[in-house]
Amino acid sequence: MSTVEITPARSLAGTAIVPGDKSISHRALLLSALAPGTSSIIGLSAGDDVVRTRTVIGQLGAAVEDHGGVVLVTGGRDRLGATADALDFGNSGTGMRLAMGVLASIAGEHHLEGDASLSARPMDRVAAPLRSMGAIVAGSGPRCTAPLVEIGGALAGITYEVPVPSAQVKSAVLLAGLAAEGPTVVREQTRTRPHTEEMIEQAGGRIEVTDDASGRSIRLLPSELRPMEWAVAADPSQSAFFIVGGLLASAGEVSVGHLYPDATRIGFLGVLERMGAEIDRLAQDGTLKVTARSSHLTGTVIDAHEIPSLDEVPILAVAAAAASGTTRFVGVEELRIKESDRFARTIELVGQLGAGVRADGDDIVIEGLGSADGFAVPDFDAGEDHRMAMSTAIAGTVGRGALIRGFETVASSFPGFLEVLGGLRG
Repeated sequence: MSTVEITPARSLAGTAIVPGDKSISHRALLLSALAPGTSSIIGLSAGDDVVRTRTVIGQLGAAVEDHGGVVLVTGGRDRLGATADALDFGNSGTGMRLAMGVLASIAGEHHLEGDASLSARPMDRVAAPLRSMGAIVAGSGPRCTAPLVEIGGALAGITYEVPVPSAQVKSAVLLAGLAAEGPTVVREQTRTRPHTEEMIEQAGGRIEVTDDASGRSIRLLPSELRPMEWAVAADPSQSAFFIVGGLLASAGEVSVGHLYPDATRIGFLGVLERMGAEIDRLAQDGTLKVTARSSHLTGTVIDAHEIPSLDEVPILAVAAAAASGTTRFVGVEELRIKESDRFARTIELVGQLGAGVRADGDDIVIEGLGSADGFAVPDFDAGEDHRMAMSTAIAGTVGRGALIRGFETVASSFPGFLEVLGGLRG
């Protein structure tokens, strides 16, 4: 287990280059594997999570080649088949859940596994609708945890209302629905990241999306996809660390460009602006450039629906610890089933920083210190959770330093994180 010591920096300035969006990268690989012919992907995330999905589609029969930063995938259903080898997703819940949707229509027996963290995360929410469509999915215990055995074959379309906000569950059902008999309809009350439905439509899928006051409905007919030239925008969730760093540094001006701009992915910007953050947004060729300047923040109420994936909660909690007044994260119980119990780990980190923090049912309440200058030096075990590791690193940079154990987990999503942070330190 690697230990990283973070030293403080009074100033953060410059442009942070963040990886290609991890969520879009997974989907680009899986959709390319399903499409007959050769697709190209530019900007694919180099994180281990995406590397696992890339390896899996190769195991299933797609040909994957790297040509100077352009990844070529030659796919088609006639190339794909079950393998006796285990499909190892490492720490990637997104990879496993989305792949379950694809595997549901590939005849044969599939064996899915992951590391200790992934093997503790529930897969029942994906297994239940896939079983309704005709797949067989077996896991451990009542929450259907990995290792999994999935038997794919003929599927029937269903109408499914996602019980809790989850782009991964929605996506698994839609990916299975591409090969199901009859229409597949997914209804969500809270709009989650729309990557799967957008990308299926771009690849020629027969899909219709309806947004209304009560949520979103997606209707998909069985479809053969066409090969695509995918260009993966930069990951907004990864940008959040550097944006918060720029806001909390004593002197800061940090820019991040080429971000995927959908509202479901950049809700954290609105939260920070409500807290008093000085943030500029600039639309650029369908992407977004964000510049954050050193700001004094004040507490606010943050509803889980503002940040549907909850990915940005740990770094927003660091911002709340530096803010004046009280911040309440409302309805964030889903944090408990992330890469770690991120609900408890977020509370632990904020407590180590010296801010007041408590759980109130499914809410997290933080009493801020008024400035990152008041942060104590955390000695934090990342516990196989990349977002907790990177949040601690930012807190240590704008505060008085940090000691982070298990920092190697950051390789799952952002292998070059420390190098980018170092560049901002000048």
